[in-house]
Amino acid sequence: MRCLILGGGGFIGSFLADRLLILGHAVRIFERPRVLPYRAFGPEERVEWLAGDFQSAADVEASVEGCNVVFHLVSTTLPKNSNDDPIYDVETNLVGTLRLLAAAVRCAVKKVVFISSGGTVYGIPSRIPVSEEHPTDPLVSYGIAKLAIEKYLHLYWYLHGLDYSVLRVANPYGERQRVDTAQGAVAVFLSRALAGQPIEIWGDGSVTRDYVYIEDVVDAFIMAMNHDGEPRVFNIGSGEGRSLNQLLTTMEDLLGRPVERRYLPPRKFDVPVNVLDISRARDVLRWDPRVSFREGLRRTLDWMRNSRAV
Repeated sequence: MRCLILGGGGFIGSFLADRLLILGHAVRIFERPRVLPYRAFGPEERVEWLAGDFQSAADVEASVEGCNVVFHLVSTTLPKNSNDDPIYDVETNLVGTLRLLAAAVRCAVKKVVFISSGGTVYGIPSRIPVSEEHPTDPLVSYGIAKLAIEKYLHLYWYLHGLDYSVLRVANPYGERQRVDTAQGAVAVFLSRALAGQPIEIWGDGSVTRDYVYIEDVVDAFIMAMNHDGEPRVFNIGSGEGRSLNQLLTTMEDLLGRPVERRYLPPRKFDVPVNVLDISRARDVLRWDPRVSFREGLRRTLDWMRNSRAV
């Protein structure tokens, strides 16, 4: 198939692109102008790198044209800053996605696979682990926009027959995760630890999250691409919770030394505990995370060390 990855040059998108190419698909990567390819592609790889503006209807339509499947990984905000300007969040993410869906219908796209947020759409859980049927009460604009996009995907399926799958991904981590944009605690903590810098923790370190390794996330995307019909919304995580303190303890064990910790006042939008119930993905997609947290953390640490050595 010909696959479009919106945001295909980023952390998750680049791993997904590599996997699709290995599987023999043609891949079109849509990225912002001035974003360079994350690696050199071989002459045998059917890949096209397309620069454009996600807010431009013409650019989006040009990227969608001729594609069978669209992987929507674009987000202009992060949970920590989305409440600063909810209007920007809606205009750039929600409205941009509506342009994408309109273009997908016009271009006869068969399926859209969207990355939602297993860490924000549910809000403060009333029970753990959190299943897909749990109430959705996001505390950040980021989660509200993600949830609204999910609803519009369902509407476009109902009105136009545009098939879709939603992956509510927990906290992905692994190689290539960006530190400068603070994409995740694992990348930020490892980077600071390797640099000998203190690690800042909002709260007492008891905040608990579900961490899932990048290769397992990509497995879920491939399986969702090949899935037809109901259900269409899936939690993707490890199904296990780890506090920030536990994350740091495992990190110290792999480093073979302690790291300096600085505890700061808690942030109001941080949900105390979030662990996903992944039984639906196991039963329907036949997906199961294969890489243990310790092994995934070790791989990420090795990659960071090698990157610094280059």
